[in-house]
This record gives sequence, C-alpha cells and structure tokens, in this order.
Amino acid sequence: MISQPKKKTSPRSARAPAVVFEPLTPQPAYRRVSTVIEQRILRRHLRQGDSLPTETELARQFAVNRSTVREALRRLESAGLVGRIGGGKRLIVTRPAAADTASRVSRALVLDDVTVTELWEAMLAIAPRVAALAARKSTIADAQRMAAITDVVDAARAGDVAIDGVVEFFGGLAALSGNRVLILAMEPVTRLLAPSLRRMMDRVSQSRSRIVVAQRCIVEALRMQDPQEAESWMTRHVQDFRRGYELAGISLDSRAAAAADGDATRS
Repeated sequence: MISQPKKKTSPRSARAPAVVFEPLTPQPAYRRVSTVIEQRILRRHLRQGDSLPTETELARQFAVNRSTVREALRRLESAGLVGRIGGGKRLIVTRPAAADTASRVSRALVLDDVTVTELWEAMLAIAPRVAALAARKSTIADAQRMAAITDVVDAARAGDVAIDGVVEFFGGLAALSGNRVLILAMEPVTRLLAPSLRRMMDRVSQSRSRIVVAQRCIVEALRMQDPQEAESWMTRHVQDFRRGYELAGISLDSRAAAAADGDATRS
C-alpha cells in the first residue's frame, strides 16, 4: 500500500486558543431606549435646545410602552442630558452644568472609597499645571480678583468661611486656565479635600498663614504673568498640605468620606 502523505499542521493553528465570547448581559428596555437617545445626543444628532418627541411618539417609534419611555427619560434627566424649561411639559436636550458633573464625580469617588492620599496626589498632579496656565492667560483684573479671595481667607474668623475661600481660590485658578477638562477635574478633588483641610486648619495654628502666603505668591505670579513661578509656588503649596495633615494627625490612608466625618485621625 502506498501511504498517504500526512497533512502538515500549521504551528500557529495548533497553538491557537479557542475563541471565547462573554455572554450578553440582558438590559431592561428603558435602559436600551435611554442609551439610544443618549448616543444621538453625544453624536450631536440631537443638539442642545432641540425638543424631543412626546412620550407617545417615542413609545410608537421604539415600539415600547409609555411607562418604559418615561423611565428612560427620567434616567436622561438625572444625567442632565434632557430637561424642561420654565416648568414646561416638553423635554429638550440640555448640557449638564459643570457643578452637577463635579457633584456626580465626587459621589462616585466617595463610593469608590478613595483616600486622602489619592486626592492629594491628584491635586499635586493637576493644580500646578492649572496655576501655570492661569498665569499665562491672566490679566491684572484677574489677579486682583484672586487677591480679594485671599484677603477673605486671611480675614475670616470662621473656619468654614476660610476653607470656602481656599476652595474658591483653586476654582478661580481653574477658570483662569481656560481648560474645561482641568476645570472639571479640579472641582471634585477640592470639594472632597475641603473637610480634611478644615480639620487641618483647626488643629495646626500656622496652617492658615502658610496658605495665605502661598496664595499671595501665586497671585503675584499671576500679576507678573509668570507661569514657572506660579507652578513652582503651587507645587510647594500642595506639598505643604501633606505636611499639615501629618502635623494634624490626619491619616493619609483614610477614606475621603471618613475625613469628612472626622474619623480620619491616626491612632
């Protein structure tokens, strides 16, 4: 007998693993409806100010019940993508306000149990660059407004007023940077750090004066339109927060939520 030649097996095909697919996750109908509308908005097929069809018309187009459409629209309203103007019944496409977006990010970070260290590291990465951009773009009038915020921090008798001024200072710099991504990144971080900064100011007597000195130096850099000086002083300013936490006995490994509740003291 003549033996048949054996077929050569490709080494690549011999080693190829079996293709595995993840099972599809079933989604409620209202979520699928809201996702379709959301994608139309994000792709600018529906623009800010455009009116959505009525619930009845949407139910007809999607071939679902009105209750399904109503739940989908409620989800979009919660996300700030649609809303009603002046109490009207008709929904229109809206843009989420920056403060609302920051609030949602803050809640997400708290639920994710971020620590004081993580927030401080984020601020150290963001704030110096914000200060540099602000110095590059600021005017004399801008520097004067920032100086007025520092005066409030310096003169405030109540700790809440002082810390509100600190948060406003960071927010003002972010606005002067003109970078919307940095503006949205800065607010949740400062909002979540504020309670721990307040505790630091209450426990470390020299902390407020050091904050004021740093702010005045940053304002001077704004006045001189000196990005390098602004970035340098902001770096030192944020690094000083860490030293203040250590002096105040605030655990850097504590959750941000615990710091806000006053449960972040080192044992």
